Amino acid sequence: MTGFVQSVITIVLFILILGLLVLIHELGHFVTARLARVRVLEFGVGFPPRAKVLRNRGETLYTLNWLPIGGFVKLEGEDGKDAADPRSFAAQGLATKLLILVAGVVMNVVLSFAIFTGIALGGDPTIGFRVGTVQPDSPAAGAGLQSGDVVASVDGRYRGAFEGPSLLGDLRASAGKTVRLGIEHPDGTRSEVSVTLRSAAQIDQDHGALGIEHPTATTTSKSIQYTVGDALALGAQRTVDALGLIIDGLGQLGDSIVNRPTEAPPAAGPVGIAIQLGDILWQLGPIFTLYLAGILSANLAVVNILPFPPLDGGRILVTTLKRVFGERISLRAERMTYVVGFVFLFAFLIWITGFDIIRGLGGGT
Repeated sequence: MTGFVQSVITIVLFILILGLLVLIHELGHFVTARLARVRVLEFGVGFPPRAKVLRNRGETLYTLNWLPIGGFVKLEGEDGKDAADPRSFAAQGLATKLLILVAGVVMNVVLSFAIFTGIALGGDPTIGFRVGTVQPDSPAAGAGLQSGDVVASVDGRYRGAFEGPSLLGDLRASAGKTVRLGIEHPDGTRSEVSVTLRSAAQIDQDHGALGIEHPTATTTSKSIQYTVGDALALGAQRTVDALGLIIDGLGQLGDSIVNRPTEAPPAAGPVGIAIQLGDILWQLGPIFTLYLAGILSANLAVVNILPFPPLDGGRILVTTLKRVFGERISLRAERMTYVVGFVFLFAFLIWITGFDIIRGLGGGT
């Protein structure tokens, strides 16, 4: 497959995944609004300009729009007007408004949980490493390892793809010991070999415990199976871990913006995410790509709950402040807050995309 075809597939996949995550998010707002009997004027797939009206019966207009990333829900009175209409968003109590606004975030968290649980139910893939070059007179050479062989296990232990340390880490931790390696050969056969690793004193930057160069991570033929209960618990734990990872990343991003604004931030924008998605798809396969989609869904949940207009968290903050201060916050001031927030958000996306492009061209780390 040519690089051009891979790039096209990567772009399409990125649009589909991001579009689905945003669409699920908006579906949360849509369903919750309908349950609260708030009138939904339009449910759009993609962003305007409008390409086609899918359904125009009833009170909700269902549309297909030209920009294929995500979707939107337009509610009666969401701009603060029509407060006299009992079915408008503006006429609802604070609890109902907050429930509608937070529903998108909840849907993204639920989606993350469903993805992580589904992967565990199907069996976690395991990951080893493919041998690049075997160093002469090394433990690997003595064991008969060859370029292209995959080291799949150490002493019978397979590493789950979503666990912590790698098999290479296991080998470094066993320096000087004799270990049993499970090997998967390029022709599909398997074997086990015993090898005495280099001692810690013999290991340096150019000489690892096993004595190979340019190892690359790859999946093995083994998968780790879980019971339904264990899969549910693992799905919940991975969802919590993903949310924590994103929260920690936001803290690092904030520190980078404040203290090192000219350096590449420890985060990726749309271009960077697309590049990472392509790398994972072509190097590790669809299960890892799906796992990344679960992390991206958690990302979308955390980012949207931030108290920054025009994100859901910002709208929750403004809605709460309006309840506290009443008419002292005018409709014009509310709209201006969303406009200013959107400008800052768009500027941030441009800023981080610039670093994405530099990294993609190999000009940064």
